Amino acid sequence: MLAAASAIFSWAVKQEVIAVNPCRGVERNETASRERVLADSELRLFWEAFGRAGRAGTALKLILLTGQRPGEVAHMRSEHIVDGWWEMPGKPVEALDWPGTKNGQSHRVWLPEPAQLLLSSAKTITASKLDPVMRSICAELGIADKVTPHDLRRTHGTKVTALGFGRDAMNRVQNHREGGIASVYDRHEYAEENKRIMETVAAELIRLAEGRPASGKVVPLRG
Repeated sequence: MLAAASAIFSWAVKQEVIAVNPCRGVERNETASRERVLADSELRLFWEAFGRAGRAGTALKLILLTGQRPGEVAHMRSEHIVDGWWEMPGKPVEALDWPGTKNGQSHRVWLPEPAQLLLSSAKTITASKLDPVMRSICAELGIADKVTPHDLRRTHGTKVTALGFGRDAMNRVQNHREGGIASVYDRHEYAEENKRIMETVAAELIRLAEGRPASGKVVPLRG
């Protein structure tokens, strides 16, 4: 509220309507950053619930599998998908009801196989009102520590680092990069690595969602 009011008064100062922004000097309440991610044991419960939630459930699955922002996934357009890559314009495209990316930077992310399968079976991509659907799912599952659509993006990012790809890789695939000409060239320079990251993370999320054991060599116990 303070930030919104301050922006209005700052505009009024520039327009010479008032002399001073009365919000200056007002102490802000401390805010704690949210760190909620889905535990491995929760992934199966939520994945199954998403399957019962129609178009919104498909969008929630896509947020988890791609790690992209809920508002961007909710406005995903088939026109922006080229050869398996989701190419998001940084600026809004009114004709396609595309709001632009949150940071205004164009972004290119690989859609892993499970995401492409979801999109191929979906009648439409655009979805809305994801927050109330997620609240309803949490209530259905009896989850006291509520989960938001953005927490699915955070869960994906956590898996990127947990699988050993590192924070820089997470920032790159989730469009947390700083702007500049270098980032334009990096978009294609890291294409194969980004593709491998997205496929690996999605495969791990699907494994957990389906309750399958981790792959590896099985050594029988000898009595």
